[in-house]
Amino acid sequence: MSSGHQAPAGRRGLHVRIRTKDGWAVQHAVVTLTDMSGNQVLRTEADAEGVVVTGPLAPGAYTAVVTAVGYTPVASTAIATASGAADLGTLVLARQGGTELPPPGVWTVDPAHSKVSVTAQHLGLSSVQGRFSSFSARIEIGSTAETSGVVAAIDASTIDTGNRTRDTHLRSPDFLDVAAHPTIHFWSTGLTPVEPDRWTVHGVLTIGGISKEVDLDLAYLGTSPDPWGGLRAAFRARTELHRADFAMTYNQVVSAGISLVGATLKVELDIQAVLGELPPS
Repeated sequence: MSSGHQAPAGRRGLHVRIRTKDGWAVQHAVVTLTDMSGNQVLRTEADAEGVVVTGPLAPGAYTAVVTAVGYTPVASTAIATASGAADLGTLVLARQGGTELPPPGVWTVDPAHSKVSVTAQHLGLSSVQGRFSSFSARIEIGSTAETSGVVAAIDASTIDTGNRTRDTHLRSPDFLDVAAHPTIHFWSTGLTPVEPDRWTVHGVLTIGGISKEVDLDLAYLGTSPDPWGGLRAAFRARTELHRADFAMTYNQVVSAGISLVGATLKVELDIQAVLGELPPS
């Protein structure tokens, strides 16, 4: 029995809405219904809205099991009334392993509502933060973490620390060498769950033509509809880099044990991504 052919009004049988923790439809989830003797009564797929509606059932008790790739199955008892209707309301599916991800699909990072920043220690006393104003990224969320990934590119010349002289030096061969290597690249190689909404993203970062493996501490902050009819997901990621790993060894010792620029860089990403393509500006 296919949920693509819903029962006529007044003749509805099993009815259930299947959602994620964030309230979004789990498309094409499979519902299997068995009677109390263990006999399978029906097996059907949810529609694009995560809804199953069948024809009338024989009155009695049933067990409904909902499954979907990448989610932990859920079982519920359905009681069909004399009219043959059994309403299970909304069933929530959790990601396998207790981890959460946005709905599957290709997500495009929105630079206007995202930030890529780098902080370095200055003189061992305070810190200087820089931001990259031009970048792009594509996030692909699969049905499982193993089939999910991200690729990103940053225009290295757009570094901005609020000081023109310092920014010019950062673009030079002493640091980013943007004339020879204008783009910073990152691509993921895997995800490891840490907590239900936290992941370690393993990947390769290329700066100045040098590629190194790095890990990002990623937090998934949830999803929300936007004013343009789209769906957005928010993420926050953090990592630390050692300048020497990317041959950025320039430094100036201003006194014993104190350097002008710290050896470690703290990278912070605050990301909004749109499911599909970005809306027109």
